[in-house]
Amino acid sequence: MNLTISGHHVEVTPAIREYVQNKLERVKRHFDQVIDIAVILTVDNLTEKEKRQKAEINLRMSGKTVYVESLSQDLYAAIDTLIDKLDRQVMKYKDRVQNHNHAAIKHFPDTYEAPPSAM
Repeated sequence: MNLTISGHHVEVTPAIREYVQNKLERVKRHFDQVIDIAVILTVDNLTEKEKRQKAEINLRMSGKTVYVESLSQDLYAAIDTLIDKLDRQVMKYKDRVQNHNHAAIKHFPDTYEAPPSAM
């Protein structure tokens, strides 16, 4: 799995990098078929009073790409809500894939009745 963490108008410190990696362990524990993860951390200085922290993630899995973004006043809070949203989407995708694979078995009848033979 490739992990890319980049910052836009913010320096990605080793503490932030480690925090994101620790949070992503939860997602990898639920679904291990992750190919690539790209995290973008952004600080937008809108006005002096309001600073907006934004965290985005692109997660490529086998068969699907998930994009999630989160906005907050604090970068760590934005990362927390981002991981929560991502975890919900990954679990939803995992459930959909597992149910799809077992759906064909559910449609078979339990017993087989032979058609009456013509005499």
